Amino acid sequence: MGEAFIAEEIVKEISLKDISKKLEEFAQARDWEKYHSPRNLLLAMVGEVGELSEIFQWKGEVAKGLPNWGDSDKEHLGEELSDVLLYLIRLSDICGIDLADAALKKMVKNAVKYPANRL
Repeated sequence: MGEAFIAEEIVKEISLKDISKKLEEFAQARDWEKYHSPRNLLLAMVGEVGELSEIFQWKGEVAKGLPNWGDSDKEHLGEELSDVLLYLIRLSDICGIDLADAALKKMVKNAVKYPANRL
C-alpha cells in the first residue's frame, strides 16, 4: 500500500474502524471507490486467499509458530494474511456491516452452539 501510507502512523493496537478509515482514504485518494463493489472486492479477496494457500500448498502440516520457517517466508505470509484482512474489512464496509460487532456476535453464537466441556 505504499511507504508513505505505512510511515504515516505505526501503531501496535489499531481497531478495525481505524483500518477501515485508512482503507477508505487510500481508495478515495486514488479514485478507486468506483471499482470497490461488493463483487469486485470479494473476487479480489478470493484471489488473495489463493495466494495465501500457495504458501502452504506443498508444505504438509506445519508446527504452530512456524519454527522451521525463515524470516522472509514469515514476512511473505504476513503480507498475504494482511491482503486478505484488508479486503475483508473493505468488503464489510462497502456492504454496511460492522465487522467487529458481527464477529463478536458470532463468537457468542458459537459459544452457545459449542459449549466448553467442563469436567
